[in-house]
Amino acid sequence: MNYISGYKTNDRLRSELKKIINSSQGRAHTDRLVEILRQHPEWHNELIHIYLSNEEPFSRRILWAIDLYSFENPEIINPHLEMMARLLPEFSHDALRRHSLHILSRSPLPSSELGNLINICFDWLLSPNHNAAVKVYCMEILFRISLMEPAIKQELADCIEFRLNEETPGFKNRGLKILRKLSSGSDGSCSR
Repeated sequence: MNYISGYKTNDRLRSELKKIINSSQGRAHTDRLVEILRQHPEWHNELIHIYLSNEEPFSRRILWAIDLYSFENPEIINPHLEMMARLLPEFSHDALRRHSLHILSRSPLPSSELGNLINICFDWLLSPNHNAAVKVYCMEILFRISLMEPAIKQELADCIEFRLNEETPGFKNRGLKILRKLSSGSDGSCSR
């Protein structure tokens, strides 16, 4: 399925890139994929299309590299944020959800998908089936949305408090920081 508007996939290039993506795994391989992103901007759309296609294991492996690369180069992912938010419920692997939420937590949130993000993030924040990192990024996204939509602040605070005793120390740490910001009316981002 073509998720990038107006983009026609190059089947031969896509096949070669998938071989590279699947040739290894782990952090060293991810760093190699980041280097490919740096050296070949002409491949960005094809690599993002592979990620958005939700095809295991290719989507998951390239997304880790895209997440790392987009810290320094957000322009690679900014045009695709709306589609990322829309596709979140379809991502089959927890790593796809985690990296997608991580990118969204530090990117401009697509206004057309705020309702979708609110629903997904509250569902995943309360679910015992998602890992702590997914929940932390959900909290951060919901906090940012609460700055635009104050009506969700109390629900967010209630959800964080509900989960605090059941979660990891990392969740508790970030959750308490967000609770302090919610109660103080702070609009700053959560410090890490």
